[in-house]
Amino acid sequence: MSTAADLIRVRGVGGTTLDDVVSTSKVSKSQLYRHFEDKPALVRAVIEYVGDRKIDGERERLENVRTFAGLRRWRDAIVETNALQDGRYGCALGSLANEVADNDWVARLKLNELFDAWIELFRVVLRRFQEERIIPPSVDVEQLAIGFVAAVQGGYLLAQTARDVAPMASAIDMAIAHLELLSRVNEDTLNELLA
Repeated sequence: MSTAADLIRVRGVGGTTLDDVVSTSKVSKSQLYRHFEDKPALVRAVIEYVGDRKIDGERERLENVRTFAGLRRWRDAIVETNALQDGRYGCALGSLANEVADNDWVARLKLNELFDAWIELFRVVLRRFQEERIIPPSVDVEQLAIGFVAAVQGGYLLAQTARDVAPMASAIDMAIAHLELLSRVNEDTLNELLA
């Protein structure tokens, strides 16, 4: 599965054939077809494989984030990881979603579940921030969590096209700056701003 995932990450779904997977993984075509009836089945398995690894990695990185310093360390880690390839391949989940969401409803639903799981990881961090009174309890954690994932995804995309992680860092920095701004306003001021 790792070989197919690597090929698809570098070449894309459209640029990867079953023959490519066979020749690169050194398995026979009959072995491949024993596990996957066709290319969409292989792509769905890659989505599952890549998605589970991505969510597990994010869970591990975010589970101990309890402060802005911790959030910045998380930001630095994902930006540095993306910098290793000059932002070249973007986010594996985002790239897969871009390629298959309109063509394979089963794959789209799985990708949606994975993005929901990623958003939930941010919800947990933000609820923790609320419990610690880092951000006001009345802020909409759901919207903030969606905004964080959108900033990360947008950052990956901009880094991919620029071949430079600076836009990614800026996008995530803006999301963190928004949270820091919320941390400085009291409940009354926040209610006035939201009214």
